[in-house]
Amino acid sequence: MKLDHMAMYVHNLEDMKDFFVRFFSAQANQMYHNPKTGLRTYFLTFADGSRLEIMNRPEVLIQEKEIFLNGYTHIAFSVGSKKVVDDLTHVLKNNGYTVISSPRKTGDGYYESCIQGPENNFIEIME
Repeated sequence: MKLDHMAMYVHNLEDMKDFFVRFFSAQANQMYHNPKTGLRTYFLTFADGSRLEIMNRPEVLIQEKEIFLNGYTHIAFSVGSKKVVDDLTHVLKNNGYTVISSPRKTGDGYYESCIQGPENNFIEIME
Protein backbone atom coordinates (compact mmCIF):
# COMPACT_ATOMS: atom_id res chain seq x y z
CA MET A 1 0.00 0.00 0.00
CA LYS A 2 1.18 3.52 -0.77
CA LEU A 3 -0.11 6.85 0.48
CA ASP A 4 -0.91 8.63 -2.78
CA HIS A 5 -1.18 12.20 -1.52
CA MET A 6 -2.25 14.45 1.31
CA ALA A 7 -4.44 17.49 0.88
CA MET A 8 -4.88 20.71 2.78
CA TYR A 9 -7.13 23.72 2.46
CA VAL A 10 -5.25 27.00 2.30
CA HIS A 11 -6.26 30.63 2.29
CA ASN A 12 -3.79 31.92 -0.29
CA LEU A 13 -3.35 29.22 -2.92
CA GLU A 14 -0.69 30.98 -4.97
CA ASP A 15 1.49 31.88 -1.96
CA MET A 16 1.38 28.29 -0.70
CA LYS A 17 2.22 26.92 -4.14
CA ASP A 18 5.13 29.34 -4.48
CA PHE A 19 6.44 28.40 -1.01
CA PHE A 20 6.63 24.68 -1.79
CA VAL A 21 8.05 25.28 -5.27
CA ARG A 22 10.70 27.69 -3.99
CA PHE A 23 11.87 25.96 -0.83
CA PHE A 24 11.04 22.28 -1.42
CA SER A 25 11.49 22.05 -5.22
CA ALA A 26 7.90 20.96 -5.80
CA GLN A 27 6.55 20.81 -9.33
CA ALA A 28 3.04 22.24 -9.63
CA ASN A 29 0.49 21.07 -12.14
CA GLN A 30 -1.83 23.48 -13.91
CA MET A 31 -4.38 24.85 -11.46
CA TYR A 32 -7.77 23.15 -11.57
CA HIS A 33 -10.79 25.42 -11.12
CA ASN A 34 -14.39 24.33 -10.72
CA PRO A 35 -16.44 27.46 -11.42
CA LYS A 36 -19.58 25.87 -10.01
CA THR A 37 -18.15 25.32 -6.50
CA GLY A 38 -15.29 27.83 -6.57
CA LEU A 39 -12.80 25.06 -5.78
CA ARG A 40 -9.24 25.73 -6.96
CA THR A 41 -6.46 23.16 -6.53
CA TYR A 42 -2.86 22.43 -7.33
CA PHE A 43 -1.12 19.09 -7.05
CA LEU A 44 2.47 19.60 -5.94
CA THR A 45 4.82 16.75 -6.80
CA PHE A 46 8.14 16.32 -5.00
CA ALA A 47 11.33 14.65 -6.26
CA ASP A 48 10.47 11.23 -4.83
CA GLY A 49 7.00 11.26 -6.41
CA SER A 50 5.08 12.11 -3.23
CA ARG A 51 2.31 14.66 -3.72
CA LEU A 52 0.54 17.36 -1.76
CA GLU A 53 -2.76 18.77 -2.94
CA ILE A 54 -3.41 22.34 -1.88
CA MET A 55 -6.99 23.56 -2.22
CA ASN A 56 -9.05 26.68 -1.75
CA ARG A 57 -12.73 27.46 -1.99
CA PRO A 58 -14.72 30.52 -0.91
CA GLU A 59 -16.28 28.98 2.21
CA VAL A 60 -13.02 27.74 3.78
CA LEU A 61 -12.75 29.04 7.34
CA ILE A 62 -9.53 30.52 8.64
CA GLN A 63 -8.63 29.43 12.16
CA GLU A 64 -5.55 29.69 14.31
CA LYS A 65 -3.42 26.54 14.36
CA GLU A 66 -2.13 25.25 17.64
CA ILE A 67 0.85 22.95 17.84
CA PHE A 68 -0.79 20.37 20.13
CA LEU A 69 -4.19 19.60 18.60
CA ASN A 70 -5.40 16.17 17.63
CA GLY A 71 -5.50 15.32 13.94
CA TYR A 72 -2.86 16.09 11.33
CA THR A 73 -0.10 18.15 12.90
CA HIS A 74 2.71 18.62 10.41
CA ILE A 75 4.20 17.69 7.07
CA ALA A 76 7.68 16.15 7.21
CA PHE A 77 10.23 16.33 4.42
CA SER A 78 13.30 14.12 4.35
CA VAL A 79 16.01 16.21 2.70
CA GLY A 80 18.87 13.71 2.73
CA SER A 81 21.52 15.13 5.05
CA LYS A 82 22.13 17.10 8.23
CA LYS A 83 23.73 19.86 6.17
CA VAL A 84 20.58 20.31 4.07
CA VAL A 85 18.45 20.36 7.25
CA ASP A 86 20.72 23.08 8.66
CA ASP A 87 20.91 25.06 5.42
CA LEU A 88 17.18 24.95 4.61
CA THR A 89 16.24 25.86 8.19
CA HIS A 90 18.62 28.84 7.96
CA VAL A 91 17.21 29.92 4.58
CA LEU A 92 13.62 29.70 5.83
CA LYS A 93 14.46 31.66 8.99
CA ASN A 94 16.17 34.34 6.90
CA ASN A 95 13.02 34.54 4.77
CA GLY A 96 10.90 35.35 7.81
CA TYR A 97 9.57 31.92 8.81
CA THR A 98 9.52 31.06 12.51
CA VAL A 99 11.76 28.21 13.62
CA ILE A 100 9.77 26.16 16.14
CA SER A 101 12.70 23.88 16.94
CA SER A 102 16.24 24.34 15.69
CA PRO A 103 18.10 21.49 14.00
CA ARG A 104 18.90 18.79 16.54
CA LYS A 105 19.02 15.06 17.10
CA THR A 106 15.76 13.96 18.70
CA GLY A 107 15.33 11.31 21.37
CA ASP A 108 14.10 8.84 18.77
CA GLY A 109 17.24 9.31 16.67
CA TYR A 110 16.14 11.72 13.94
CA TYR A 111 18.03 14.85 12.97
CA GLU A 112 15.37 17.47 12.31
CA SER A 113 14.04 20.98 12.70
CA CYS A 114 10.52 22.32 12.59
CA ILE A 115 9.37 25.62 11.11
CA GLN A 116 6.09 27.44 10.99
CA GLY A 117 5.38 27.90 7.32
CA PRO A 118 2.80 30.00 5.51
CA GLU A 119 -0.60 30.16 7.17
CA ASN A 120 1.01 28.78 10.35
CA ASN A 121 1.38 25.24 9.00
CA PHE A 122 4.04 23.22 10.79
CA ILE A 123 6.73 21.72 8.58
CA GLU A 124 9.34 19.26 9.80
CA ILE A 125 12.64 19.12 7.94
CA MET A 126 14.51 15.88 8.60
CA GLU A 127 17.71 14.23 7.47
